[in-house]
Amino acid sequence: MQVIAALGITLALGACGGGSFFRGGGDAAREEALQQRVEETGSTDSIWDLFSGREDPSTVLTVNRYIWTASLEVLDFLPVEQVDPFSGVITTGFGTPPGGGRPYRATIAVTDAALDARSLNVALITRNGPASAETVRAVENAILTRARQIRIRELGL
Repeated sequence: MQVIAALGITLALGACGGGSFFRGGGDAAREEALQQRVEETGSTDSIWDLFSGREDPSTVLTVNRYIWTASLEVLDFLPVEQVDPFSGVITTGFGTPPGGGRPYRATIAVTDAALDARSLNVALITRNGPASAETVRAVENAILTRARQIRIRELGL
C-alpha cells in the first residue's frame, strides 16, 4: 500500500514539471506553452513567477515626499521607532499630543507618489485599543493639509 502511495505522489509531482513525466518536455515545450499563454491572455506573467525569486531591477517604489514630511511634522510629538522611506512606512511609539491626555501610537503608510488622500493610510491606537475613526480622520486631514502647505511653499505658488 505504501508503494502505491509513493508511486502516486511521484507521478503527481512529476506532472507538475510542465512537460510529460515520461517524455521529458524540455525547453521547447515550455516555450510553446508560454507562447500560447501570451496569445490567449496577452501576458507572460504566471503564478509560478511568485516562486522564481527574481525581482525586476527597474521596479522603484516611490512615496510622496510632501506627505512623508508632513507626517513627520504633524506627529512630531510621537517618538519615531522605525522609518522606511523606500516602502513609505513610519512606525511610532506611544506619545501624548500637546494639550491631550491620551497617549497614541501611529503607523503611517505613504503608498503612492501622488499628493492624494488615497496615498495616505494612518492607523492610530491607544493603550485601550484602536483610536476612534474621527481621530484618525482628523490626523489624516492635518497631514494632508500640511503636505499641501509644504508643496505650495516649495513651488512658490
